[in-house]
Amino acid sequence: MDQIAIVGASAAGLTAAETLRREGYQGRLTLVGDEAHVPYDRPPLSKQVLAGQWEPEKTHLRKDEQIADLNAEFRLGAPAAGLDLDAREVVLADDTRVGYDGLVIATGVAPRRLPFGHDLEGVHVLRTLEHATALRTELLAQPKTVVIGAGFLGAEVAATARTLGLDVTLVDPLPVPMARQLGETVGKMLEELHRANGVRVLMDTGVAEMIGSDGHVIGVRLTDGSVLDATCVLVAIGATPVTDWLAGSGLMIDNGVVCDSRCQAAPGVYAAGDVANWEHPQYGRMRLEHRMNATEQGMAVARNLLGADQEFAPIPYFWTDQYDAKVQAYGLVGEGLEYAVVAGDPGERKFAAVYGRDGVVTGGVGWNLPREIRKLRQSVVDRAPMP
Repeated sequence: MDQIAIVGASAAGLTAAETLRREGYQGRLTLVGDEAHVPYDRPPLSKQVLAGQWEPEKTHLRKDEQIADLNAEFRLGAPAAGLDLDAREVVLADDTRVGYDGLVIATGVAPRRLPFGHDLEGVHVLRTLEHATALRTELLAQPKTVVIGAGFLGAEVAATARTLGLDVTLVDPLPVPMARQLGETVGKMLEELHRANGVRVLMDTGVAEMIGSDGHVIGVRLTDGSVLDATCVLVAIGATPVTDWLAGSGLMIDNGVVCDSRCQAAPGVYAAGDVANWEHPQYGRMRLEHRMNATEQGMAVARNLLGADQEFAPIPYFWTDQYDAKVQAYGLVGEGLEYAVVAGDPGERKFAAVYGRDGVVTGGVGWNLPREIRKLRQSVVDRAPMP
């Protein structure tokens, strides 16, 4: 294999590149990124960067000398526009082509937008450094802020905005924040945490319209007809895999790039990170938008590209930091599962719990108990009985 291309200068893409070099690959290596930045970390955007605790450069995943040591060509600010599987070439937006013997697709996701209001000033999404710095600048003016979407991103931004002293309203059509990700019990606790910190939380509430004046948002009309005053709105309603550039390529696209258990989408073509929809040997088909998965999957596809031929079967891990709470989870957690507290006291906001199905542990969650949650990981691996 003489030339490998990685589309997506992301955490997954960078990890794949580093793993290729570490495993002894010495051929040509090209990383294509649609942003002009070197690979950077996204989780701090909703917290440290937004709060002004970090300068944007601190999010960079590697120092300049580490990037140089990869001996790779970085094509930054050059979005991929197409893929020619037969010719084994990635077509860039400037009509140049990058040839490959092996290809890693790590293009991540893009934020969903509402079908209205996105052209108004003061209406934001959050995915990139530019998004974070623009939102940060707006928050400095102490605006009345409405966050639409009470998933991880929306809840983290609401927490950061409240920490900055802003008037914040969190709106979501679901009955409990983050219930899909963490289940109703933990989701309800997070809702109570936000209320205790002064956030107005409106669940079971949809958004019907953005109200603008002179091109700037001034309010949000809800589905019950009421209006929230707002001069800053964050739309955090999820994300969609960046696969538009693969249209007509011949790859199967369905909620991401469809891959087998080895993350292979076609001969010599692999996907990693948020864009990869792969067959987990234990959990079935899944696509994870978690930082840890991006790193682990980037390593796995690099090794498989070099001939390892191993299934990718991680124990999913994710976390969220809101106010003084650090919530961590392993495995399958969320709605419709059995639930049992195994350590600590939820009333003291310091506990660990397991989730299960048919009497078998499928996942664990910890709230300010990092040591206990690490222990629970083994229960997930062992498929231990529910307590």
